[in-house]
Amino acid sequence: MTLTAASSRVDNIRRSLVSLKMPRALEMLDATLRRIEQGQIDGIEAIDDLLAEELSLRENRRIKAALRMARLPIIKTLAGFDFSFQPSLDRNRIMALAGLDFINRAEVVHLLGPPGTGKSHLATALAVEAVRAGRSVYFIPLADLIAILAKAEREGTLREKIRFLCRSSLLVVDEIGYLPVTPGGGNLFFQLVNARYEKGAMILTSNRGFAEWGDVFGDPVVATALLDRLLHHAVVVQIEGSSYRMREHAALVPENVRTIANINPPPAPKRRGRPPLKAVADLSAG
Repeated sequence: MTLTAASSRVDNIRRSLVSLKMPRALEMLDATLRRIEQGQIDGIEAIDDLLAEELSLRENRRIKAALRMARLPIIKTLAGFDFSFQPSLDRNRIMALAGLDFINRAEVVHLLGPPGTGKSHLATALAVEAVRAGRSVYFIPLADLIAILAKAEREGTLREKIRFLCRSSLLVVDEIGYLPVTPGGGNLFFQLVNARYEKGAMILTSNRGFAEWGDVFGDPVVATALLDRLLHHAVVVQIEGSSYRMREHAALVPENVRTIANINPPPAPKRRGRPPLKAVADLSAG
């Protein structure tokens, strides 16, 4: 092939890459051609490298866009979690959750523990793993969730909002029990939970034991109905330990503040059948 013909062929490749919207491959083309000329790679390797670069760019863009849509407040990863600071936490169990089988099974993962023990970090990290795996994710604190549901109810669009919140493969509801639930909020949350029941996976974080959910939601009956569904296909992870955020200043905090009662969730159900309502009612009343 003559030099002129080769140059024309390269120009055609450039135009094709522009038409195909492959900016990364276009950017790498000249460097790849030099490597071919120097005998570092052959034609097949060159094509493979260009396609790999383009796919990597597109995957990074997809993940970035999906993370924005997930509304994650900050990006946290499992690699950045200090398991040594929380020895009560089974690292292997968390890494098993990162396999995302719980999403396929439409299960609910409960992360329970005192403030600062890593619940939100783990919930966010699992959400990031789900995004990377191509799953749709939506992350929201409970207070914000109830606020948007209440707004939708006032505007007559509650059904549409619940339908929207059911689209995600994984719904993460953070900070259950941190702020008081507004009157009627528990009922709104129940409607969403009921709509996702056995259809979509959830991760819930809370600093309150299940026996306190009647107080959290201001209605033992609603709490019982919530637990009936949220504990049916459930994975309960309890974290016992000190606050990671306060680790350098623990001595400055009064003892009565540092001493936080343990959260003792019931064991995860062993069968797939719905648990008796009485059993869940006992949890709420306990």
